[in-house]
Amino acid sequence: MPVPEPLEYRDTVRDEWIDYNGHLSEPYYVLVFGDATTNLMEQIGLGAEYRQRTGSSLYTVEAHVRYLREVRRGADLLVHTHVVSTGTKKARICHEMYTGDTLVATEELLAVHVTDGRGSPFPGEVQDNLQHLVVSAPDYAGRAIYG
Repeated sequence: MPVPEPLEYRDTVRDEWIDYNGHLSEPYYVLVFGDATTNLMEQIGLGAEYRQRTGSSLYTVEAHVRYLREVRRGADLLVHTHVVSTGTKKARICHEMYTGDTLVATEELLAVHVTDGRGSPFPGEVQDNLQHLVVSAPDYAGRAIYG
């Protein structure tokens, strides 16, 4: 069975995202990763219309970001999104941010499908869409932080 292609999300670093060190500030990496998650939601059937109709959404409950390289003003960003596991109510997602061919940051997150403030099962079609995107977890996934 062929490995599914990652979903892609693109953005460009804005001037207001630059910090006092002259590169992309920490919260904006997470902002871009959040937009990549929203892109995933649109692709699997959890988009704006679904949220409005059902009141359900995908909530991030845990995240681990690795800042690997500095990103400069005006850089074009490409985020590859991979689903590495999925369950009845949850999905484990890895985002990889690139400038050109250089991996500059990663985010691993655990997201839960929520209805009325509680975890709830994915609709069948959404679960199927997630399953079709599952790939093996990258080597950085599941790591702890050591000092």
